[in-house]
Amino acid sequence: MNSDISTHMSNAGGGDMEIRLWEYIDGLSTASEKTVIESLIQTHLEWKHKYRELLEVHELMYASELEAPSMRFTKNVMEEITKYQIAPAAKTYIDKRVIWGIAIFFFTMIAGLLIYGFGQINWTSSDGSIDKYVSLDKIDYSKFFNNTYMNVFMMMNVILGLVLLDRWLASRRKKFSKEA
Repeated sequence: MNSDISTHMSNAGGGDMEIRLWEYIDGLSTASEKTVIESLIQTHLEWKHKYRELLEVHELMYASELEAPSMRFTKNVMEEITKYQIAPAAKTYIDKRVIWGIAIFFFTMIAGLLIYGFGQINWTSSDGSIDKYVSLDKIDYSKFFNNTYMNVFMMMNVILGLVLLDRWLASRRKKFSKEA
């Protein structure tokens, strides 16, 4: 039996000792393990102190009873929440007229930009007659895109157009997923 205890002592590290003691306290140990652990508790001071510590924790767990919420707890919480104003969904407080106004502004700016650009093109040929077909090689784009503000404006329009396209595609995806 002494050799059995010494092998258990050498195998039992700090964590292993706690596991064995918890199994002993909970009654999950086999009969042979119980006798070995009882002898270790009686002969070794470290096992004895750890056993007392874990036994106190075990007794505290079973001595204190957890308080259960009242049967009306959920209903009381929900009643308290209803007293406060809940933020409406985004669709209700975003004015669609403002969005349409912004969209009309940008479309008007793009249309004005295109009209201005086409107005800058020299539609007559070198002999004074109007060409039937305008060659895009003859257009001087430097007059049109030489301004930094113009470039920034065009970049913003491209980005906003891509955002608009993304939202439109997302709404179509959402619509088709609801139908399926």
